[in-house]
Amino acid sequence: MEKLINDPTDYVDEMLDGMVAAHDSLRRLDGTDVVVRADGPVDGKVAVVSGGGSGHEPTHGGYVGDGMLDGAAAGAVFTSPTADELSEMIQAADGGAGVLCVVKNYEGDVMNFDTGAEMADMEGIDVEQVVVNDDVAVEDSLYTSGRRGVCGTILVHKCAGAKAAAGADLDEVARVAEKVVDNVGTMGMALTSCVTPEKGEETFDLDEGEMELGIGIHGEPGVERTDTASADEVADTLLERVLDDLDVEAGEDVVTVVNGMGGTPLSELYIVQRRVAERLDEEGVNVHDAWVGDYMTSLDMKGCSVTVCRVDDELKDLLAAPAKTPALTVRE
Repeated sequence: MEKLINDPTDYVDEMLDGMVAAHDSLRRLDGTDVVVRADGPVDGKVAVVSGGGSGHEPTHGGYVGDGMLDGAAAGAVFTSPTADELSEMIQAADGGAGVLCVVKNYEGDVMNFDTGAEMADMEGIDVEQVVVNDDVAVEDSLYTSGRRGVCGTILVHKCAGAKAAAGADLDEVARVAEKVVDNVGTMGMALTSCVTPEKGEETFDLDEGEMELGIGIHGEPGVERTDTASADEVADTLLERVLDDLDVEAGEDVVTVVNGMGGTPLSELYIVQRRVAERLDEEGVNVHDAWVGDYMTSLDMKGCSVTVCRVDDELKDLLAAPAKTPALTVRE
């Protein structure tokens, strides 16, 4: 195992200490693996929070800040945060207007967020939840009932966060989050496994010259193991599955995300993006905006995912609204 770490059991703790040390816009709740806005809670604003297992950075703590999340809880690597920590996060983020929890569809996340929200509700906090299930590859998986929540979650953070920053009430913020969920799809692939810090070995085996299509962000099996293909062939396969699932038609506007899994150079992601743009142009689909980079990773996995989100004027405005976070800044 070649990793720049100390004791593997201190992985998350030391990562969060480093994150807070690097970004004075964040603070860590004492005795927890939760980061919140240093200027929070914001009085009278709906708080938007999220969380999940570590290993997907910059998700989720990297999106805490003005215009996006008010708090993020980090579980152990590929492990859900505890219900107690989720409840503490919700209470710390609440500015009196309620809290929206954005939850990726993994059984542990859903169960612990449900319990954490119930605990916060007993403290008099109004809590709503939206579950993201944008992975079009598989219906049920090792960690889920139904589709997995993957990179499309970041677009939910952005739109819900912008709506909350604009002063909308909790019902409206939840409505916008659900609107994104209803219009977004993602599919990923892997050229290699990832290596978790505590195990120190690959989570699954890929022979030389093989790749996995439909992979999950924890290394869950995909839909097909096949010979390694060119960037264009990979882009075509991922994009076609997403477009078919969303039933995107010519003339519609979309936002695309070509997301790295943690071990893929940005140059290669741009090669994939080039083909995604070409194919959408051929299909007559209008690309309103294109994001390329590491948004939701799987430690050091080599691979990528392609996300497509159908957008109308409301979602376009929310995606373009100002945001300032460690991992994403949108200027006016």
